[in-house]
Amino acid sequence: MTSVRIIGPGRAGRSFGEAFASVGVEVRGILGRTDEVGSAAQGVDLVLLAVPDRAVFEVASAVRPVRATVMAHCSGAFGLEVLGAHERVASLHPLLTLPDPVVGAHRLCSGGYFAVAGDPLATELVGALGGRPFALPAQARARYHAAACLASNHLVALLGQVERIAASVGLPLEAFLPLAQGALDDVRTLGPRAALTGPASRNDLITIERHRQALDPEERVGYDAGVALARRLAASAPPAQAPSPSADSDRIVDAELAGLAGTGSWR
Repeated sequence: MTSVRIIGPGRAGRSFGEAFASVGVEVRGILGRTDEVGSAAQGVDLVLLAVPDRAVFEVASAVRPVRATVMAHCSGAFGLEVLGAHERVASLHPLLTLPDPVVGAHRLCSGGYFAVAGDPLATELVGALGGRPFALPAQARARYHAAACLASNHLVALLGQVERIAASVGLPLEAFLPLAQGALDDVRTLGPRAALTGPASRNDLITIERHRQALDPEERVGYDAGVALARRLAASAPPAQAPSPSADSDRIVDAELAGLAGTGSWR
């Protein structure tokens, strides 16, 4: 039976602990900030560091190396270089959100993707969880993790903006969640380009500017960033599919925009 010891009793560490235990991996303790970690590599096959990225090197350096033990972290942004002098090193980063140990453990065992590197034991553990491991070159990890943050953390922040603007017109966030879920479902089925709808996809500058003028100035930065992303995606369509408004319609748009109250660019 493979044995692991986890350092970091937060949401990620406890989620991994529950998940490993559920598939027959022996979890020999989850150590916290006040525990002595120098001997953590003794008597286990792998030590998993589930600590903040900024602490990985410090904690790994505090653990005395044991030749037979793998030192691993679950950071998405860092490679193996942060694990210091340990002879066997690895990483396994789940492309999943782990909000609490119960939900997190379930998701870790749900067949999701894991970025893995280093010692093969990390890939074996992902396989035990039923996950889908994939390898990344070290130079790609920061871009990979940025994409993960956009897909999760930034999406949550965007819905926070939806909640604020919705509240200003007396509506709850829940009213907009089916719209968001439908968009995600469309992306899964059609891909981002085909799933894109709305004024930015139609080059509807009049509506975009009306939005901008109606929003609190503090909300415009986020809105403008979204418009820029949507317009970039819309422009990625093959030339035959790209919108081609007539010169007359261009003149109408320019005239109407010139007549709008207020100033400021949507770009």
